[in-house]
Amino acid sequence: MKVYGLIGYPLEHSFSKSYFETKFKELMISGFRYENFPMQSIENLKGLLLNNYDIAGLNVTIPLKEKAFSVLDYTDDIVNQVHAVNTIKVERKENSTFLKGYNTDVTGFEKSLIPLLRKQHRQALILGTGGGSKAVAFVLNKLDIPFHFVSRNAGNPNSYLWKDIDREIIENHLLIINTTPLGMFPHSGSFPPLPYSYIGKDHLLFDLVYNPPETEFMKKGKEMGAVICNGLEMLHLQADHAWKIWNDDAY
Repeated sequence: MKVYGLIGYPLEHSFSKSYFETKFKELMISGFRYENFPMQSIENLKGLLLNNYDIAGLNVTIPLKEKAFSVLDYTDDIVNQVHAVNTIKVERKENSTFLKGYNTDVTGFEKSLIPLLRKQHRQALILGTGGGSKAVAFVLNKLDIPFHFVSRNAGNPNSYLWKDIDREIIENHLLIINTTPLGMFPHSGSFPPLPYSYIGKDHLLFDLVYNPPETEFMKKGKEMGAVICNGLEMLHLQADHAWKIWNDDAY
């Protein structure tokens, strides 16, 4: 039996378990199982692996994407630049466990964003500074799209405080990506505090949240004529990439 799973907290919002269970059925393979392993501290990972020897791979979600970096034995070039992990491959050798870290969010976000980009999307706002924001920033750098982070603490010249966001900033940043958990089930009524009245038809609002399918952030943008997209396709793409990593199809 090979066991794969998701670590992080909370996990009620996640579609990963059902997605991989469907994949096992579609591939007509047996001997595979996917489980949710709720944990708030990366320190709990060691105990999980000791008590579940069949675990061969893990997906990582909030709040552990950045913290997982510290427990890995190997990280690829993307993880070394992004400093956030969302996929772990677990290798067992005799009495030792070897952990390899990857970031498939980069692949998922890039492939789902590119078809939506238009010539006016020359500058972006990244809402939030957590693990997901690092993958988004990596992709925007790769695509030569300048960006600013938005958070509660403006730590560098490349960031704004939420209270700083005004009409000029909104109108000069026609690509807005939400990487915060605001709007995620079960807190679906929450949304990033932006002046939505300044958003227009030239804007693209991309939300990494995928449950619910249309968040308040997306609804408010849609009401103003913006193009909107949730993170479901990104989830599928990053999950497929993780599957390849776990099964040596890509690495």
